Amino acid sequence: MASKSKVYFFFDNVIINLRARGRLKALVESIFKKEKKKLVNLNYIFCSDQALLKINRDYLQHDFYTDIITFDLSDSPGNIIGEIYISVDRVKDNAKINDSSFSSELRRVIFHGALHLCGFDDKTERQKARMRSREDYYLDVSRETVS
Repeated sequence: MASKSKVYFFFDNVIINLRARGRLKALVESIFKKEKKKLVNLNYIFCSDQALLKINRDYLQHDFYTDIITFDLSDSPGNIIGEIYISVDRVKDNAKINDSSFSSELRRVIFHGALHLCGFDDKTERQKARMRSREDYYLDVSRETVS
């Protein structure tokens, strides 16, 4: 019997073509294994700029658009439970800015959120470089398995 996925995708008034969902979920789960973290449950919620701006204002007291907000809901160390909100609008804009495909940029943001839950941060330039390096690594893996 196949094991039950620990990664779930939800869509809040947005429509996107998320190809190879099963393989993408398995890849996200593999990130936690590779980073030596135990994933219990992870929900990705894809939404609009306005929805994510409201979350940013209400929960983080930030009044600006962002592409992703990650909430660590873990109730004990070592058992990761999280919710990751992703603005589809921001991902589309970032893809244009970075001269990337929407699909590639979306995967980068999906991996970015998972890496935050694995303990990676991106506040300093050094942390950003380390985070980007891990994102690039998992993007390369995803091109082989998801595309």
